[in-house]
Amino acid sequence: MASKAFSHSLLSQITSPSPISNRRPETTSLCSVNRCTLRSASRSPFLSLQSKPNQSSFTANCSSTDSSKDETPIELRFPAFPTVIDINQIREILPHRFPFLLVDRVIEYNPGVSAVGIKNVTINDNFFPGHFPERPIMPGVLMVEAMAQVGGLVMLQPDVGGSRDNFFFAGIDKVRFRKPVVAGDTLVMRMTLIKLQKRFGIAKMEGKAYVGGEVVCEGEFLMAMGSSE
Repeated sequence: MASKAFSHSLLSQITSPSPISNRRPETTSLCSVNRCTLRSASRSPFLSLQSKPNQSSFTANCSSTDSSKDETPIELRFPAFPTVIDINQIREILPHRFPFLLVDRVIEYNPGVSAVGIKNVTINDNFFPGHFPERPIMPGVLMVEAMAQVGGLVMLQPDVGGSRDNFFFAGIDKVRFRKPVVAGDTLVMRMTLIKLQKRFGIAKMEGKAYVGGEVVCEGEFLMAMGSSE
């Protein structure tokens, strides 16, 4: 009899509403609900598989900040190179033609002093099939030639007095190749006039070529020019 009374008393304590349960349930966030769902779901392998969609929803909905919204898209970050002398004007100055015209654009020109030109190195350049078939690298001699052509754009201007009919690449000195230039690179070449002897038609120039701001080639160049007569 006593045991029945004890059982009845224990049962009434379990089934009777507690003071806490009478309170109005507080609003829970989606993050809290998903946390509970994830904890209970992780107890069995089957439910763990079912909880994967909830996990991705939890991650997406709980993220309060998104740093990518404040970032500029990569295609809008870098401005294009300016055009000071375009390819049509280059063709009017230099006598070179395909496949040996190695300057696509002049982006800076100081009359009688210096010029900065670019060469867009693409896999369609005719030298890549042979140099090398498995690893396309721009030949160093063509890098030097491209730099000399940028120097020619300085020398053949009226400011210096050269002529496209009598202009020659006379020599090179102290040439160093720092890094390989590969297909997809943009070769930026600066040529600066150091010394000019108009009497003998000889000019000395200093050249540096860059890819991504790093020097890939540098050296000193000798140019020989003559009059148009």
